[in-house]
Amino acid sequence: MENNKIEIKIEKVRGCEDLPLPVSISEFSSGVDLLSAETSDTVLKPGKTKLISTGIKIMIPKGYEGQIRPRSGLALKHGITVLNTPGTIDSDYRGIVKVILINLGEEEFIIQRGDRIAQLVIQKIFFPNFKLVETLDKTKRGEGGFGHSGIKYSNK
Repeated sequence: MENNKIEIKIEKVRGCEDLPLPVSISEFSSGVDLLSAETSDTVLKPGKTKLISTGIKIMIPKGYEGQIRPRSGLALKHGITVLNTPGTIDSDYRGIVKVILINLGEEEFIIQRGDRIAQLVIQKIFFPNFKLVETLDKTKRGEGGFGHSGIKYSNK
């Protein structure tokens, strides 16, 4: 790893040689765009999901994971998002990278071959070593969760 770069080996699925490799659009983008490798236009109707192939397989080093995340422009402008956000690609997975898209918008959305459908972020992970204890340390928050702090900001 050099300058926050890590080598990710990639294989194009047969028939996807025409598609470019994932690339960052700007210098400091944390993710790279994933493209649709579907051979024909795919219609995503409102409220429906589709599994979209990217036409690539990747080899992520041990200690890292790939996170598939939505593209903000698709979400804002069309209501298209990744259903299981973030989708996880484990370092031992060698299958085709696919993206579960859902249309939360009100109109049909057409996905064409080569369209940027999601982004991939590579993250360092830690492997937990769970230790059973009788009781956990107490905190001010305690068991408060699911909106326990309310909606309005308070500095109290």
